[in-house]
Amino acid sequence: MGVHYATNRDAALKVVEDIKALGAKAVALEAELNTGIAGVNKLWSAFEEAVRSEMGSVQLDILINNAGIAPEIPFEETSAETFEAVINVNLKAPYFLTQAASKGAIETLTLALAPHFASKRITVNAVRPGVTATDMNKDWLADPEIYAGASSMSAFGRIGTTKDVADIVVFLSSEEARWITGQFVDATGGSRL
Repeated sequence: MGVHYATNRDAALKVVEDIKALGAKAVALEAELNTGIAGVNKLWSAFEEAVRSEMGSVQLDILINNAGIAPEIPFEETSAETFEAVINVNLKAPYFLTQAASKGAIETLTLALAPHFASKRITVNAVRPGVTATDMNKDWLADPEIYAGASSMSAFGRIGTTKDVADIVVFLSSEEARWITGQFVDATGGSRL
């Protein structure tokens, strides 16, 4: 079980201790969600790493989106920074955490289908692209600040291209990849390193 916290590490560790006392595994995960997608990615990466080291694969059964902030500031005095922080924590974080959890289900499905189709000499793999320059992403990537932030998530310091991802899919679909199955291929340009 992952217990998220932004600033109160001691409280999160107390919850972890309580969970462990009940006989379950738990880990505290720090991430500042008011940073938007970067915070969500940090939290999801920390969760994946912790679960993979404990269980060998990532499976998320329950996601509880309960982070929220409500600054006690009059409406007319709310700054753009405060508004953005509220939107990041109360709207973006639950949306993108849920999106990441749904992608985690694909990994579990891939692991389940690979042995089933192996007898028919069919490989089953999944590809996880990172931020990629597609028509779907062009509007929000047009913002230079967002583009720079998304680029910085990759070890290569750039946004992925459709060719970056397509070449991986082509390889996995080829005879050369005949001995690869049940794998979840990270095609994020090293954004989880």
